[in-house]
Amino acid sequence: MVTISSDGPVWTLNLGDNENRFSPDWLGAVERALEEVEASTDAAVLVTIGSGKYYSNGLDLEWIGQNFDQLDAYVARVQALFARVLTLPVPTIAAVNGHAFGAGSMFAIAHDWRVMREDRGYFCFPEVDINIPFTPGMTALITSKLSPRTAIDAMTTGRRYTATDAAICGLVDGAASLEKLHGTAVSMVQGLAGKDRNTLGIIKARLFAEATAALLSASSEA
Repeated sequence: MVTISSDGPVWTLNLGDNENRFSPDWLGAVERALEEVEASTDAAVLVTIGSGKYYSNGLDLEWIGQNFDQLDAYVARVQALFARVLTLPVPTIAAVNGHAFGAGSMFAIAHDWRVMREDRGYFCFPEVDINIPFTPGMTALITSKLSPRTAIDAMTTGRRYTATDAAICGLVDGAASLEKLHGTAVSMVQGLAGKDRNTLGIIKARLFAEATAALLSASSEA
């Protein structure tokens, strides 16, 4: 179950304790949680984390298979979530507690920073191996955050990165034990709480203008 809580300026969005796939219900819960953060006026930073084996296993392929006529609207909603996190006017960090695959990895990439569990879990864009090409918006999101070399390697090989390898190539910004993961994430961003939201929001919107535009022009076609 998705939950949102705050401890002083630190907001923690827990993505759930299962695969945390992007079902319509899961998307709705995350959207409502982000609304709480956006509606607050005090100094804030946002940490996202899961509780189980997965950070997020990405798109809900079972739901898509049963609702293929709604695919375009579904992709638009997912990409709007990425754009929202990408430009959220507070500092954000993904504490990747376990496997992050596909859209789950893209959700993490949309954050300002990422720290990954050091002893377990993979960070992976498997689209090339499951025959689902990246949409233009997804491509723009990933390439706005990664070096060209890392983007090519990650997007065209389907490689599963451990925390060590992910940190080396810039997919994540650090690694920590599961016990220290949330605390490490907090320590990386807590000192940034209090940045003016309007200013930070404008900076992010301009910094990621092309990626945001591509994400909000959603299409299920590659």
